[in-house]
Amino acid sequence: MTLMNICVFLSAADLDDRYTTPAREFAELLGRGGHTLVWGGSDVGLMKVVADGVQESGGRLVGVSVDFLSAKARTGADEMVVARDLAERKAVLLEKADAVVVMVGGTGTLDEATEILELKKHGHHTKPVVLLNAAGFYDGLKEQFQRMDAEGFLPLPLTDLVFFAEEPVAALAYLEESAGLQ
Repeated sequence: MTLMNICVFLSAADLDDRYTTPAREFAELLGRGGHTLVWGGSDVGLMKVVADGVQESGGRLVGVSVDFLSAKARTGADEMVVARDLAERKAVLLEKADAVVVMVGGTGTLDEATEILELKKHGHHTKPVVLLNAAGFYDGLKEQFQRMDAEGFLPLPLTDLVFFAEEPVAALAYLEESAGLQ
């Protein structure tokens, strides 16, 4: 069975259980499945929760930090790349990934998500993209995407662009199915 490198975009903030519980659950599923986490490399907040969960469950860690955040980079990752800037970081994260999961986050996570979707929309990659809608965090964004789709702003169906998962198990099942692993 071919295992996947799954890029996860998410917050480096410390968050409450509504967000950490599903993030840890996804991380444990990823690790137990033998997959590799490709993430922003930080060892703080939700990024740390996910990296810990993957590593403790037997998965590999590939971090991509950036110069100005390298002091927060996790030690003990299987691989750590330090990019010059955020643009290079996003490019390296996508290059190293077979699939993308967007978890809760702020403006940086939203920037990463929209860039990945824009690249997919224009055919620059065909990797599956999942928005993990923990505690309804992305309900408003989902509604906006549905409106864009219904009103003709997307050149391909929304279902071809992104999958909204309400639970971690559904997110990983979608990715594994997309990769032919099920």
